[in-house]
Amino acid sequence: MSLLDGKTVVVSGVGAGLGHQVAAAVVRDGGNAVLGARTEANLAKSAAGIDPEGVRTAYRVTDITDERSCEALAGLARERFGGIDAVVNVAAWDSCFGGVEDADFATWQSVIDVNLLGSLRMTRACLAGLRAGGGSVVFIGTQSAVAAPSQVRQAAYAASKGALTSVMYALAREWGPHRIRVNTVLPGWMWGPPVQAYVQFTAETEGVAREEVLGRLTERMALPELATDGDVADAAVFLASDRARAITGQSLLVNAGELMR
Repeated sequence: MSLLDGKTVVVSGVGAGLGHQVAAAVVRDGGNAVLGARTEANLAKSAAGIDPEGVRTAYRVTDITDERSCEALAGLARERFGGIDAVVNVAAWDSCFGGVEDADFATWQSVIDVNLLGSLRMTRACLAGLRAGGGSVVFIGTQSAVAAPSQVRQAAYAASKGALTSVMYALAREWGPHRIRVNTVLPGWMWGPPVQAYVQFTAETEGVAREEVLGRLTERMALPELATDGDVADAAVFLASDRARAITGQSLLVNAGELMR
């Protein structure tokens, strides 16, 4: 039996990177993937690449800052596949840079509305489906929430994701009686479109080879290469599956051993 045989997983934030990899892993492991994101073209491309015949995927344009939009995506999962077994919250605003001294707190509020409240809106919209048979909630956090990186400042992003990890504990207790598990995956530097762009930009700005910039990242890791989007997706799918049936309220670092806890 496949890891997610016959199960339906809602995935928010499906674009070219991690969201696509999570959805692809769901289908690869026997599940149905219900995709949400703000850009329809990204959704259509992802679904076509994962499931050309459209049998195991469905998608709807979704803005996680809008409660009705979240409810519509959860409704699609129930209508198309009869229920919801898991939700993986990938959608995030990760492009806000800077520290506290130079912070625009109005922007911070927007980041929190997406990363913290948006993930909770999407999760709550799936509650009725999850409660019907137990299930799994997976948040995608960040290593930056527990150890600030030295290369970039992303205080707002780290704060919002740290809050999401904190509320995970409360939610695991609150929804545990319904046999709903709640866990978080904390990626470190993750080889995918955002980090690839960072490496390329830094190399061009400093006039050095991409390999030199990449080497600066990998030299601090126990394993001599970055985790990939696919590695993080595999961790999320494991937590969404019944193989993790006794795991809740936990945070799993996927970071090639850069930080060990």
